[in-house]
This record gives sequence, structure tokens and C-alpha cells, in this order.
Amino acid sequence: MADTSTPSTQGIEDITGKVDVDLASLWERLDNMLDGFIRLIPSLIIGVLVFIGFYFLSKLVYNLVEKMVPGKSRDHLGMVLGRLASWATIFVGILVSAAIIAPSVTPGKLLSTLGIGGVAIGFAFKDILQNFLAGVLLLLRQPFEVGDQIVYGNYEGTVETIETRSTLLKTYDGRRVVIPNGEIYTQAVVVNTAFEKIRSQYDVGIGYGDDIEQARAEILKAVNGVEGVLSDPAPEVLVAELAGSSVNLRARWWTRSTRSEVVHTDSRVKAAIKQILDDAAIDMPYPTQVLLFHDQTESTDGDRGAQREGWPAIEKNPESRKIADVMLRRE
Repeated sequence: MADTSTPSTQGIEDITGKVDVDLASLWERLDNMLDGFIRLIPSLIIGVLVFIGFYFLSKLVYNLVEKMVPGKSRDHLGMVLGRLASWATIFVGILVSAAIIAPSVTPGKLLSTLGIGGVAIGFAFKDILQNFLAGVLLLLRQPFEVGDQIVYGNYEGTVETIETRSTLLKTYDGRRVVIPNGEIYTQAVVVNTAFEKIRSQYDVGIGYGDDIEQARAEILKAVNGVEGVLSDPAPEVLVAELAGSSVNLRARWWTRSTRSEVVHTDSRVKAAIKQILDDAAIDMPYPTQVLLFHDQTESTDGDRGAQREGWPAIEKNPESRKIADVMLRRE
């Protein structure tokens, strides 16, 4: 019978169908691993200490960068730049610590590996990175600041804070709107408080029989007497439109640009205009419409060449006279 056993590379026979683990070889490998770990301990300790040093250095860098950005309105910019500098310091600390612990792992190899992974991360977190970069640009360029009142799309309110990912807006009715920075940076935004003063206007109609110059003088007098209306630039009253039932005059005035000031002054101006026009007996007519009804009781009804449109011929048609009398009594 042939011998089925085959010699191993170690010179020890490997018998088929039988567990013949070489415990001596196993212990030797474990001993080599333990020896390698013990030799690595000094480098590991130094690497950890170096990383801890870079961590505390990142805190110091954060505080320095934040204080270097002047102006109270740029506090959020200092915070963002401080975080970026802090993260960069920690990243350098990781590279240095890795080079100390494993000398074969060079910073160049780490950067090349991170570069490949960075592309994948960039595609996976494209929106997050876009919002982050937009937030940094918003803080750098400052088209609006914390505390400004803005209009974005269907939302209007006061900017609470500008974060790295989003801008928080508090609406006038007490709700919070979270707007991604990528959207708010690329879309149109109206900054109501960008300047100290803002102009408001209101159209009021007077009758065609009223004196336009008198009405303008009365309205201007009313607007000038309202609290909150600025004298520079001065208010003005213009003829805006010759409408169907009224002559529309447009009153324009300037106030402080804050929302509360605009709304309350607008209310006082409208009340003052109404009161002064009433006192001056100047008409503020309602819209007027004239409706013409076709009289279907005349003998010419149906004759497109002879029938009348509008009021009936009372003199010629007794039945039409009765209908007209009933309509007049109803009025």
C-alpha cells in the first residue's frame, strides 16, 4: 500500500485526514507578533503624544484665528475660519503621528490614498460640501448680516444666524426657516435693512369733480404730520392714474427700514389721509359700474337691425314703461 503522507515544508510529515497542528510554529509566530508590538510601543506612545500636542495646538489656532477677524458683525466668519484652521492643524497632526508610528507609511502615500477617497466622499456629500462652501462665501462677502431683515422666495424675516451649512431665518410671525446656503447664495435675496431708510407708498382715489391740487396739499399735510415719517427725503404726492371712477394720487414717504417701523407708520399714514380728506370734504369714490339690460318686451326684439340695447323705449311701449317703473321703485 502506498504511503499517502507528504512531507511539509518544515520537514514535518502532514498526515492526510488528521489534525496535526504545529504548536511550536504557532507560538513562534505569536511571539514574533508580540515582540514587534513591544518594539512598536515607544513609537506608539510618541505618536499619541504628538497627536495630543497637535490637538491642543488646534484649540490655540482656533482662538487666534477667531480673534484676528475684527468687527462684531463678523463673529461667525471668525468662527468658521477658526474651525477650518483647527481641522487643518489636526489633519497635519494625524499625518505626523502616522509617520512616527509607522515609518513605512509616508505622508505622500497617505495623501494619495486620501485623494482617491476624497473623490468618492466628494460625490457622496456633494450637497453638504456645496452648502459649506456657500456658507463660507456668505460670511466672507457678507451680502447680509445677522440681524438683517431679508426676503427669500416666500419667506421674510430676520436673520438669526449664518451657519456653515444653512442660514436660519426667523419670520415675523415667530417661525424659523432653515435655508440651505447653497440655495440662498445662488438665488435673489432682498435685504430690506441694507440701508437705513426705506420708501413706502399708497394710492388714494379722489373724485373727478374735486380739486387735484387741494387734495395733494391736504394729503401732503397729513403725511408730514405722521410720527415715523422722515423729513429727509421729504414726502411727496403724485398723480398716479386717471382711473375709471377716480383720480388716483400716490403718496410716497420714507421711514426707518425695520419692519415694525414700516408697518406701524404705514397704518398711521393711511388713517391720517382718510381723516384729512373727510375733513376737507374731498370725495373718495367707490368703483362705479354701469350695467345695460336688454329689453325683451319690445316688438323689435329679435330683429338685429332694429332692436334696442339698454333702456326700453318707455314712450312707445306701455309694457316697457311698467317694467321700468318697477325697476325704479326697487332702486
